[in-house]
Amino acid sequence: MPIQAIRTEENLVTEEPYYEPVGDEIEVYAAAYRNQLPILLKGPTGCGKTRFVEYMSWHLQRPMITVACHDDLTASDLVGRFLVKGGETVWVDGPLTRAARNGCICYLDEIVEARKDTSVVIHPLCDNRRLLPIDKLGELLQAPDEFCLTISYNPGYQSVLKDLKQSTRQRFVALEFDYPNAEKEQLIVEKEAPGIESAVAKHLVKFGTMTRNLKGGGLDEGASTRLLVNAAKLIVAGINPVVATDTAVALALTDDTDMLKAVHELSRSVF
Repeated sequence: MPIQAIRTEENLVTEEPYYEPVGDEIEVYAAAYRNQLPILLKGPTGCGKTRFVEYMSWHLQRPMITVACHDDLTASDLVGRFLVKGGETVWVDGPLTRAARNGCICYLDEIVEARKDTSVVIHPLCDNRRLLPIDKLGELLQAPDEFCLTISYNPGYQSVLKDLKQSTRQRFVALEFDYPNAEKEQLIVEKEAPGIESAVAKHLVKFGTMTRNLKGGGLDEGASTRLLVNAAKLIVAGINPVVATDTAVALALTDDTDMLKAVHELSRSVF
């Protein structure tokens, strides 16, 4: 797979992202960073893991490189490879190598989606060695103190075949994320969708909680905070709340006819 096809984002977050802490995750992440410890974020889809890493990038004033992991992502994609450019063969660093060379935060989103050989290259970065082996160059790259490896995954969604091995998990400081309580989630919806009425935001949060109660009873996941914000933005734009929840939440959650009907009925009971 060509390196150019990897979904990566590299930037220095210069403006403070909106993030509503739910515990002591900011302090724990900062302490882990100062002690050169890698960090594992685990929690359901759309609960704020990526926004949290963006916030910590701003808070620590370190650029971050984000990699959206997927089934075809290999160790070579992360480390780098030789490419032919202008008739010459040149080495091109992968996102993990760029982060390790330049002292960035490297965020591997949904790490368990990547191929198993990726664990081989990240393990030496996750202990006191903090080394990245680049076999094709015969180089052992020593990561600077500023480098921070952060990975995430959704333990409730993954199968046994796509779970993190203990040999990987036990190298990380782990932070567990979940959806915020109702009051805080309403605050987030109001902040992320300016113009939404407080009463409507409250109803959206209630609806989201009701869908989460269906998890395991037909739904793989309930409505995430992200989906509730999407619905709120549609409502602010003039879309009827029932239509907004149907399109932004129900249809995003499932294609199953019976479950769609159940979620539709929940939204109509609330709105």
